[in-house]
Amino acid sequence: MPHDPERMAETRAWLAKARGDLRMARIARDAHPPLLDQAVYHAQQSAEKAMKGFLTFHNRPFRKTHNLVEIGGGCTAIDATLDTLFGRAAVLTEYGWRYRYPGEPDEPTLDETEEAIQLADAVLSAVMERLPEETN
Repeated sequence: MPHDPERMAETRAWLAKARGDLRMARIARDAHPPLLDQAVYHAQQSAEKAMKGFLTFHNRPFRKTHNLVEIGGGCTAIDATLDTLFGRAAVLTEYGWRYRYPGEPDEPTLDETEEAIQLADAVLSAVMERLPEETN
């Protein structure tokens, strides 16, 4: 059965944004000097948008939230094989707000940033592997 073209287009749009955020995370990490706070933020955004793309494809509604535990829970209800990865990626949630405003005394470390980017990449890859090629 063919997929709904409108839903396919919306899924593609979510995944394009996820890829863009992952790219921006890497650019921020590699900047001189590195912009680690920006890198972890965009890593979180990439994972979030990939998950929302997965939910969109499966026609599952989601609230406007940055909570990857909640969004990931919706995804794992569809595909339980995502549970371990999405459970690990839940740590990215705080990067959606932490470091975004003045007053945070610390910045993420380079190791934290690398881990965040790797997790976001793994989430995006896992989602893309589970969707039809025409959504990518």
